[in-house]
This record gives sequence, C-alpha cells and structure tokens, in this order.
Amino acid sequence: MSKRGWLLFAAMSVIWGIPYLLIKVALEGMPAPFIVFARTAIGAAVLLPVAWKRGMVRPALKQWRYIVAFAALEIAGPWLLLGDAEQHMTSSLAGLLIAAVPFFVALIMWRLGDRSAVSGTRLAGLFIGMAGVVAIVGLNIGQVQVGRMLEVIAVAVGYAIAPIIADRKLVGVPTLATITLSLTGVALLYLPIAAFSHPAHMPKANSLAAVVALGLVCTAAAFLLFFALIGEVGPAKSSMITFVNPAVAVAGGVVFLGESIKAGIIVGAPLVLIGLILSTLRKGDAAAPKEKAVAAVPVTASIAEDCGPEAAAIA
Repeated sequence: MSKRGWLLFAAMSVIWGIPYLLIKVALEGMPAPFIVFARTAIGAAVLLPVAWKRGMVRPALKQWRYIVAFAALEIAGPWLLLGDAEQHMTSSLAGLLIAAVPFFVALIMWRLGDRSAVSGTRLAGLFIGMAGVVAIVGLNIGQVQVGRMLEVIAVAVGYAIAPIIADRKLVGVPTLATITLSLTGVALLYLPIAAFSHPAHMPKANSLAAVVALGLVCTAAAFLLFFALIGEVGPAKSSMITFVNPAVAVAGGVVFLGESIKAGIIVGAPLVLIGLILSTLRKGDAAAPKEKAVAAVPVTASIAEDCGPEAAAIA
C-alpha cells in the first residue's frame, strides 16, 4: 500500500478499535438502542449543516438506494445487532467473529470476478491474521446461544458488503453527502426506538463523554477516513482493519481499565502483523489497473473539497 494508505489504515485501526472500550462505558448509563441513536445523531448534527450549505444533499439523493443499502449494512443493522449480542457474550468472542470480515470480503470479491482476492499469498495472510486474532482475544466463549453468534456473523457480512457498495456504486457521490445522509437516516430511524429506551435517569459524566466521543471521533471523523481508505486501497485491504481492531481494544483495556497483559497478546500481535503484510502486499499491486486508480481519486479528493483544509491534509 502507499504511505497514505498505511497512515489511513493505522488511523482507522485505532479509531475503530476504541469503540469497544467506549461502548462498554456508555452501556453503564444507557441502553444499546439509545447509544446508536445518540452516536448517529451527534455525527449527523456535525456534518449535516456543512453538507447542506455546500449543496451536496439534494444531488446525492439521486443515489439514495445505494446510500440506504450502505447505511443499513454498515450502521443501522450492525450497531444494534452487535450491541445486543455483546450483552450476552464476551467481547473476545465478538471480536473474533467480527475478524471474519476479510474472509467474507475475499469471497464476495472473488464472486465478483477478482481472482486475486483469494490468491495464495493473500489467503495465507488471512489465515495467519485470524490465528493472531484468536491468540489475542483468546477463546473465552462461555455459554453462548447460537442465535447471538449468528447476530455477530450477520454484522460481519454487513461490514463486508458495505465497503464494496461504497467502492463500486458511490464513487461519484461526494463522501460527505453519503456519510451525512447515512447518519441522518439512521438517527431518524432510531428516534422512536430511543424515545422508548431512553435512560431512566441522567447518565454519569463518563457515559456521556463516551457517547460524545463515539459520535464525533468514532462516527463522523471515522467515516470520512474510512471512505478515504476505501478509495486509496480498495475494500479488500480496508477490511483488514478488523484484524487490528481487537489488538487495539485489548491495549485500551490494559491502559485504561488496568487489565493484565496476557501471553496471547505477545504471540498474537506479530501474527496479525505478518498476516496483514501478506494480505496487502501481493504481486501485481505495482501494476494495478488504471481504472482502479482513477476510481480512487473522486473519493479522496471529494473529502478535501467537501470538508476544508483539515480534511485535505488527511486525504
């Protein structure tokens, strides 16, 4: 990958690794559906005025079907299913199941005609990376209903399909508009649900701070970076962040919650890195198809145009 690709990858690995910690804190003061509403509403409140002022909302509505599909598969469904499932299983098992995203992406890309998605080197990297995730999160499965596990697997499938939709169907739509409409739609969808599942009393300051961080950093800023990552390296390589996210989550638990460092982390972290390198460095990258390089330009360039100098520095 390019240097910019690695920087975006590293940023996304951290930003989407800390929600495990933040959601755990937020759940101490409010139900999961309310957290989804608050998180998306905060993100939409920040981005919608900018997108509307720049006249991006109405033109983007021409692709509303794909935007709805992206929002449903990346936000609306996964966040609710994952929040529900994590109340009945360990975060280790949830992280392990979510780490299956790259496998689903590889399978879908292969079915769409990308034979390199299941090439020997990449496939070896996927299995080595998964072994590293298993070592890091452990196998603390406990007593879990099959239905709860299927919920998380459904989340992984959604996370696999959504980036492909963004990469193939939403390239011509300004990034800011896609993200804004997705967050706004999900917030409106969850509004009546949140009305009946709001906290019985005012949450503590740490729970409120966790929700605000989820909305501003892990939602609004994260999706801008995520679209830039998809445009830079493609959906298959972008999905590899799910191998690194559990390691970040474990590190957050060690640093902020005082959890102990287990031997699995020492063994698993190098395996994740090896698998990551094998999965992202393959023959033919240097001579990638021209149309792929051209397709990446509107996604990253639109961030610079849509969101000003700060985003331009990122993109």
